[in-house]
Amino acid sequence: MKKIGLFWGSQTGNTENAADLIVGALGYETVDSYNISHATVDTLAGYDALIIGTSTWGAGELQDDWYNFFSSLDSLDCTGKTVAFFGLGDQLSYGDYFLDGMGMLYEKFIERGAKVTGSWPVDGYEYSCSKAVVHGSFAGLALDADNQDHLTASRIQQWIKQIKPVLF
Repeated sequence: MKKIGLFWGSQTGNTENAADLIVGALGYETVDSYNISHATVDTLAGYDALIIGTSTWGAGELQDDWYNFFSSLDSLDCTGKTVAFFGLGDQLSYGDYFLDGMGMLYEKFIERGAKVTGSWPVDGYEYSCSKAVVHGSFAGLALDADNQDHLTASRIQQWIKQIKPVLF
């Protein structure tokens, strides 16, 4: 079985809550979960597959812990690693930057050789622009705890069905 690590950064607890739901859906015995503020590049390198979660702040900025860790990713070799992303944002108040943090991490991991899984449809969201849209879909699971929190659990369940066969 592949060794899977979930790495997240959270300011308000929303991304951490989503990470907990994802780990619970995949199985606590199969996925290790880390706040990125307590991880190193070597920690990420030790996993066969990664799940990466972040929120977007301000005018399309990375969550603080990911911002501080971002340049460290330059030394991470993701060749042969499968990576899935999930992102949180506020599509109504920040529709010009919806999930840009996830888009930035997606680009960095692609640059480092990752094989990405878990794209998500853009239907059902109200936003004007997003760096996380790749080939007409979000690069990963799109969550909005501010405006669509009632959809979070069901979206996670649907996404898990999609990525689980690829991760394991």
